[in-house]
Amino acid sequence: MQAIKTKPELILPAGDPEKARFAFEYGADAVYLGMAKYSMRKTEVRFTISEIGKTIDYAHKLGKRVYITFNIFAHDKHLKTLASDIKKIAALNPDAFVIADMGVLNIIRKNAPKIPIHISTQQNTVNAEAVKLWKDFGIKRVILARELSLKEIKKIHDEVPDIELEMFVHGAMCISYSGRCLLSAYMTGREANLGDCAQPCRWQYKVHSGERGATHAIGRTSKCEKSEYFLEEKLRPGELFPVEENADGTYLMNSKDLALIEHLNEIQKAGVTGLKIEGRNKSIYYLGVVTRAYRTALDSLASSRHSGLLGILPELKKELETLNYRGYTTGFAFGNAKSGETYPSRQPVRNYNFIAVVRPKGKYKDLSYIEVRNQIKVGDKIDVITPEGVTKEKILGITNESGNELDVINPGHTNQMAYLKLSKTYPEMSLMRKKIKK
Repeated sequence: MQAIKTKPELILPAGDPEKARFAFEYGADAVYLGMAKYSMRKTEVRFTISEIGKTIDYAHKLGKRVYITFNIFAHDKHLKTLASDIKKIAALNPDAFVIADMGVLNIIRKNAPKIPIHISTQQNTVNAEAVKLWKDFGIKRVILARELSLKEIKKIHDEVPDIELEMFVHGAMCISYSGRCLLSAYMTGREANLGDCAQPCRWQYKVHSGERGATHAIGRTSKCEKSEYFLEEKLRPGELFPVEENADGTYLMNSKDLALIEHLNEIQKAGVTGLKIEGRNKSIYYLGVVTRAYRTALDSLASSRHSGLLGILPELKKELETLNYRGYTTGFAFGNAKSGETYPSRQPVRNYNFIAVVRPKGKYKDLSYIEVRNQIKVGDKIDVITPEGVTKEKILGITNESGNELDVINPGHTNQMAYLKLSKTYPEMSLMRKKIKK
């Protein structure tokens, strides 16, 4: 068997066409995207079939790839349009379909047999025999469950070297097994596995000891003993949700975010082909910063091996801490997740505000034309992020579109545009941030 080459591919999420462009501009090799009705983040996914086609053409001109997600667990109602949409998107020449449901797999094989298929992490693939089975089905790549350690991934690669393996390396983590969460459907009626998760794992709860006769949220009178427990969510007083605990603990928790940038060398040695970053509902600022950090790390690893990466890791880790995040963890990569891997608040760590993005040149050629995303004042010290690096700047002046000079500007309810005077002008798609004073 021929082993798959393991130069890692950096794969970013794209919730809309603009986010796809930012991901590619800042260094992604590929993006994953899809139509809302078939995606796991449907409230933040904004792609029509026409826009998917334009994004695929854009990517292919850059020599990059687009993977289309059909990764919901489909009900019969979804099948009414699925085959037709698969045919239409297949005609656009995507690089792969990402699926979780065996029924969807069957429909793709009938209607788009030439498009490669990747198996979603939702399939919970955790052993070599499962990977062999997917290979027998003609699958090109398996996106492994987040619960695997690198040691286990290396063993799978050694046993099945001729199939591509992908893993998540950064972003939010579902507290339930490989994202198969029932909490949202149970508590709100919004089904996580149909792309409509309300993220109840992030909510604030109180714990109540069980008492005979207590009425809980599913409408029955509990016959529990005092040793049993219930959760009460802050915004749902009086609704008690029964909690069961086994030897492994209770998995109704708010996980920290995954970050494996320090371990790319070990990941590559384990035989991983694709490095996936979570976040189709994240901002273009998130995409720019996280893509640039991992792109820089991977390029350093390729050019100078691990020694070069070690030298720049402190800077890259600081960059990732400019994002809104819930603390970072290595998850299961080095064994079972340890105690202390949960984050104690619904509110993320937030050290910087994303204040602006540079748009195409305006009428003042010596000023940077920006879309305002947060308050900006003359005299503010800011960072400007481009794919090449981060530059320290100071706001020397603000001019609105009417030509009036201002001391301060706010984003407003619609896209507020303005011109900034800095030490130099910056290219379109540059991002600006300001440290939050605490």
